[in-house]
Amino acid sequence: MHDIELNEDQRMIRDMARQFAQSELAPRAAEWDQAGWIDDAVVRQMGELGLLGMVVPEEWGGSYVDYVAYALAVEEIAAGCSATGAMMSIHNSVGCGPLLKFGNAEQQEAWLPDLAAGRAIGCFCLTEPQAGSEAHNLRTRAVLENGEWVINGAKQFVSNAKRAQLAIVFAVTDPELGKKGLSAFLVPTDNPGFKIERMEHKMGIRGSDTCAVTLDNCRIPEANLLGPRGKGLAIALSNLEGGRIGIAAQALGIARSAFEAALSYARERTQFGVALTEHQSIANMLADMHTRINATRLLILHAARLRSEGLPCLSEASQAKLFASEMAEDVCSKAVQIHGGYGYLEDYPVERLYRDARITQIYEGTSEIQRLLIARELKNYPL
Repeated sequence: MHDIELNEDQRMIRDMARQFAQSELAPRAAEWDQAGWIDDAVVRQMGELGLLGMVVPEEWGGSYVDYVAYALAVEEIAAGCSATGAMMSIHNSVGCGPLLKFGNAEQQEAWLPDLAAGRAIGCFCLTEPQAGSEAHNLRTRAVLENGEWVINGAKQFVSNAKRAQLAIVFAVTDPELGKKGLSAFLVPTDNPGFKIERMEHKMGIRGSDTCAVTLDNCRIPEANLLGPRGKGLAIALSNLEGGRIGIAAQALGIARSAFEAALSYARERTQFGVALTEHQSIANMLADMHTRINATRLLILHAARLRSEGLPCLSEASQAKLFASEMAEDVCSKAVQIHGGYGYLEDYPVERLYRDARITQIYEGTSEIQRLLIARELKNYPL
């Protein structure tokens, strides 16, 4: 990408994230993949660098510039370590975002400075075993008793749950109201009623903890209601654009890392007396990978600029996420192919990147949901 497209702040943040990712993350990404955990000290470093408060304004200790800078930083972090990119994106978008938009002054004062600095990590408890994309179909219940909310239910696929200090939990408060009966709550994860049932063993992004969570008579103060009662669905859906821009940037970083590994390997590996890059079939493959990566970045930056300016960008963010996630799987597959048999070995990063890319078509809305939203927006397409 030519720097002419970026301002000084955006370049500075991108370059800082790139330097950190390549020096501190990339050398240990395989280790964290095997361990199923990202080093706590590295997460603290990210907080000190401002990478965990990128959607939070300075008044709360954040480092917000705009969503272009945020997307660039997520791309760089994910290029160094996919799992760390996932942790960062989820914490910023659905950890900090709802509190920033819907929290009252007391809630923001209590949590945002620590979240922005990485002293606390956020997680988002929406999905349930029977309810994924159908966010309104929840069974978790919250009942108000003597000035406390009592929450009972089960949550699935909660990213950052083991690491988090704050969970944003969605529960039904008024079952008779249907979609309008869902509310959001701030639940400290040291609450005895908030229980990590298990850490899931995943195909990819293994360093990013993903957990099943149970809320067992989880009692929190009445004041921990986030936003108005009954506005839970709106809160859950409010940060779709930011979340999808983040996952698109993560997918882009994964794909770029796989492409660079494949290009490096193809330059060094000889076959029939010449480097792989001199074989037209391989050169064409690399050309297609490079082109799709650059096209994806333009889609992401377009959505990010609209988001930064406060303009509607649901379709643009969905397009970026859809295109980026499907591109990433294809690019990583081609990177494995270029490596031949070595690409199937854990010794080479493309094996891990291929596994890591797959989730980007699933979380923050599946590819099928993205297409549904894009098609729905076409009703307003001017002809």
